Amino acid sequence: MIKHWLKNIGPGPLVAAAFIGPGTVTVCTIAGITHGFTLLWAMLLSIAATIVLQEMSARLGVVSQKGLSEVIRAEISNPFLKGLVVVLILSAIVIGNAAYEAGNISGGVLGLQALSGGLDANASLWSIVIGVVAFVLLYMGNYKVLEKALVALVVLMSLAFMVTAILTKPNLSQVFKGLFVPNFSSENVITVIALVGTTVVPYNLFLHASLVKEKWKNPSDLKFARKDTIIAVILGGVVSMCIIISAAAIRGGDVQNAADLARGLEPLFGDYAKCFLSVGLFAAGITSAITAPLAAAYVATGCLGWSSNMKSLNFRLVWMFILGLGVLLSSIGFKSIEIIKFAQVANGLLLPVVAGFLLWVMNKTSILGKYKNSIVQNVFGFVIFGIALFLGVKSVLRVFELV
Repeated sequence: MIKHWLKNIGPGPLVAAAFIGPGTVTVCTIAGITHGFTLLWAMLLSIAATIVLQEMSARLGVVSQKGLSEVIRAEISNPFLKGLVVVLILSAIVIGNAAYEAGNISGGVLGLQALSGGLDANASLWSIVIGVVAFVLLYMGNYKVLEKALVALVVLMSLAFMVTAILTKPNLSQVFKGLFVPNFSSENVITVIALVGTTVVPYNLFLHASLVKEKWKNPSDLKFARKDTIIAVILGGVVSMCIIISAAAIRGGDVQNAADLARGLEPLFGDYAKCFLSVGLFAAGITSAITAPLAAAYVATGCLGWSSNMKSLNFRLVWMFILGLGVLLSSIGFKSIEIIKFAQVANGLLLPVVAGFLLWVMNKTSILGKYKNSIVQNVFGFVIFGIALFLGVKSVLRVFELV
């Protein structure tokens, strides 16, 4: 039974690994510190939206045996529109992931620093070590090895954050109230946008469609792909909730990131809480440090019509560039705010574009045949498209400090 279940684990955990990076950990930490349990409902909404969109992405990959960027190139016939969409996608995913990669690697280093308290002087060395681990796993070009490594890291990360939340002994009635009673106000709107935006991410839609075709080749396998997606996204959402719950335990503390949270939990709940949270932060950093370059490589090769074989030269050159730049920027402590702002704007614009395009494609009989969207799937999809549009406009306005 367990062997059969393990055999059918697919790219779902990789998708969970991709959206639970240091950025998500930080956003969830700040949400818990600032608002306690009251924004858990936003994470529940994010999980539902992510399941709907990722299921569509997985279905597209399994049935068409193409990545999302490949389908975009094939289906948009207008040269100007195609060029515009390709530039937007490359800007958001490739440049964006390059900007965020330094944060992913730095997050892994922060976890190690919080765990030992004595790695400050060797931060750049540990950035290189994490980079080398990611390089080796990606260069092997073996999907099965990469999948097993990331599944192990995701399990480690999940257990670490769950145990941390349990150690803080939260008030369960307050937790359930936060989950099922929406609390929305002008004071928490930015945090709600951040929570949804850090979970429903454009590059995961590209990554998922590309990875499922490595695992499954026949539409009859859709049931495995769906189960894999639902379980992994729910698990990822639970991890995010556990971070919010842990942070809510020390409300009012001077906490700016997860490393501060780890140190803040120590006097209240002992060394174990600090250790588990630090291990979780390290795992979140290293998994995102692997999945971000991988997603960028799939997107770039799909958009430019190159081979998406993990061992092809162009595929490797893309992820090497993203990973190398991330290691370099993390090692020297360089933080380019302008590049990150550009990536945020591009991602804010890209999410509704990709969600809209995905909905359009998922209704095309020529691509999906009998596996195209049902009426119910379309209703959920259009609601999420509306949310994505709202988030996109808000995130762009926020970057330009207009809200």
